Amino acid sequence: SGYLKVRIGEAVGLQPTRWSLRHSLFRKGYQLLDPYVTVSVDQVRVGQTSTKQKTNKPTYNEEFSATVTDGHQIELSVFHDTPIGYDDFVANCTLHFQDLLRSAAPSDTFEGW
Repeated sequence: SGYLKVRIGEAVGLQPTRWSLRHSLFRKGYQLLDPYVTVSVDQVRVGQTSTKQKTNKPTYNEEFSATVTDGHQIELSVFHDTPIGYDDFVANCTLHFQDLLRSAAPSDTFEGW
């Protein structure tokens, strides 16, 4: 339990999704995404970045804060904002709070991840 503060800096190495390739106006195999990142704690969304247009290397520099009670994990998910239907899943990462606390010194802030 405690206070969670997450700063989303950037995403790198994002790959086009099948949907974005299917609807590409550019040469096949190269498509820029319209990505955004969601932040969830134990499957409850606590934040979402803005959508960056036509990029596979978005820079966000956005911050989210939440009070966490008995939290187990944080998940960062990247989606491609589609004009029609559901947004397209691109990538995700799950971090378990226990693993972070076990490997940290009392003064660690986990900056730069």
